[in-house]
Amino acid sequence: MPDLAVNRKASHDFEFLQTFEGGLALLGPEVKSVKAGNANLKGAFITIQRGELYLKHAHIGHYAPSGPQEKDETQRDRKILVHKKELNLLRGKLEAERLTIVPLSLYTAKSLVKLKFALARGKKQHEKRDAIKARDVARDVSRFSEYDT
Repeated sequence: MPDLAVNRKASHDFEFLQTFEGGLALLGPEVKSVKAGNANLKGAFITIQRGELYLKHAHIGHYAPSGPQEKDETQRDRKILVHKKELNLLRGKLEAERLTIVPLSLYTAKSLVKLKFALARGKKQHEKRDAIKARDVARDVSRFSEYDT
């Protein structure tokens, strides 16, 4: 289950509260393009429209061997397939609290393309600085403990 595309910036900008998994409704050439590694989740987000989840602004490039394709189809809205129970939970959390849904990674499960996404709260600037500081301190401690032994 290797990751085909990862949203690296998400862990820096958001605090993840709960993670979910859903199938991604793609066309044939899009599946081949994603499996070839031609996908990018940078700047992508998930919304609820007409009672369904949609992935927006995710870039899935053209798959050249499939022939000509529409030019603007690389960033079209793609439906995320989840259970109704999960959708209702997400809708309730979004309405009650100031949260967002962030895509984390695209991967394959058997022959299907799956999307891992999280219910997240945006970090403030000082929280981002604190996280960087804590990571640097932990790295320095581990570095010094290696020299002591």
